[in-house]
Amino acid sequence: MKMEIIMKNQILSTRINKKSNKKFFKFQFLISIFIIVILIGFICYSSISLLKKEQMSKNITNNYSIYKLYSNNSKSNESSYTQNIQNEFFGTIEIPKINLYYPVFSHLDEELLKVSPCKFYGDSPKVFGNICIAGHNYDNSMFFSNLSLLNIDDEIYLYDTDNKKYIYKIFKTYEVVPSDLSPVFEFEYNSKELTLITCNNLNSNRLIVKSKQI
Repeated sequence: MKMEIIMKNQILSTRINKKSNKKFFKFQFLISIFIIVILIGFICYSSISLLKKEQMSKNITNNYSIYKLYSNNSKSNESSYTQNIQNEFFGTIEIPKINLYYPVFSHLDEELLKVSPCKFYGDSPKVFGNICIAGHNYDNSMFFSNLSLLNIDDEIYLYDTDNKKYIYKIFKTYEVVPSDLSPVFEFEYNSKELTLITCNNLNSNRLIVKSKQI
């Protein structure tokens, strides 16, 4: 009799444990589904956000092209609209090897940097000195994400607001810590240099691409 009671209790306990396990696994499954949905939503949101920034950059490029066309063909005085565009833009940068072509803002601003590369140091490509341009690295093909693919002797094209083309040849690529400002201030006297700066998302360093006008 006692043995029968013990066996019944064991069977009942086993059933309860199975039900508990089923509930636990069901809860775990629902949590996993919820996390996956959140991750998919975050990825979609990030992708859409990046696409919007890319489209905005293309729109800016188109507007800038319209401005240049207008200013080259108009015999009248420039409107305040075209003057504002000219003040906002430093020019355009092109790197054929990595299929890069973006307008460059004339000053550095966190919001502008989300849209296109920004010049933060230097004067004109017509004069001696070092022009520094910063751009985001989104680990895709946007902005300066592919600077790491560049090598010595690759060419960079810089166009000023008059659409004059300046050709630069890369002579050095390296990394520095974020607090190291030497790439900005180190350049050869009587040379025209262009320095591109972006983040290395693997180690938080800054990737530096140095080039000279030829």
